[in-house]
Amino acid sequence: MAGPLVVGVDGSDASLQALDWAADEGMLHELPLRLIYASRWERYEGTALALSLDRPAERVLADNIVGVAAERANLRHADLSVSTQVLSDDPETVLLREGHDASAVVLGSRGRGAFTGLLLGSVGLAVAARAECPVIVVRGDKAGLEGTHERILLGIGDSAKGSEAVRFAFREAEARGCSLEAVRAWRCPAHETTDHPQLAAEPEQYHKDRAVALLDEALEEEIGEHPTVRVRRAAVEGAAHRLLVHRSAAADLLVIGARRRQSRLGLQLGRVAHAALHHAVCPVAVVPQPE
Repeated sequence: MAGPLVVGVDGSDASLQALDWAADEGMLHELPLRLIYASRWERYEGTALALSLDRPAERVLADNIVGVAAERANLRHADLSVSTQVLSDDPETVLLREGHDASAVVLGSRGRGAFTGLLLGSVGLAVAARAECPVIVVRGDKAGLEGTHERILLGIGDSAKGSEAVRFAFREAEARGCSLEAVRAWRCPAHETTDHPQLAAEPEQYHKDRAVALLDEALEEEIGEHPTVRVRRAAVEGAAHRLLVHRSAAADLLVIGARRRQSRLGLQLGRVAHAALHHAVCPVAVVPQPE
């Protein structure tokens, strides 16, 4: 991590929760916070008001929100470097732009309105699907938010070797001094060929062995780079999105790689990321894998 932590703030309880989490994360990794409020307020204030000598009401509100947020972060950690900016543009565009040079973008799970709020269904999902840096959506119960489980949960996908998500998870576990649980889900397809001898004899064992091998391959390099991190591997039968959401109840952070796909609606997140962002019981980090 090198750039700042960019935090979307809008005055909602969820954004303040994200701010507190980001402040702790900033201190943990010695990173500055950059607090961003973004809104096309002139579109709704009216041209006459926008051209008057007085600041538009929405701009006054925005300045107050970032000012209070900065004060809150510094009260939490006096030595934390905090900067603020109010930008007249839609939140998705601003957060994607700010994410170019950020270590991560941190968002709350809900906002205060469709235009200025950071609604997971719109802005949050869009930023997670398109950002060039990790996107962390802060959600979950008290234990997960406060990091009392002392466990990072990592979902291992199909292409995990050399994965940025794996590297991110190991860095987090090392910085926090906690354990890392790496999970690979496996299933027996209802209809598949049995050309492989083991498939014909013991299909369940074949798929489990493949999952174990993928776990070993994905983790091998980072285990060598981070020898102090306690790693637990779990090859589990079932649907990945359900397994990770269930296990997130005992984690402080769920880390998953960004499985993006192109559709007529643009870049979309995969099923696992989508389910985690909506239903996980702890903060979720979606980490993109460069082409």
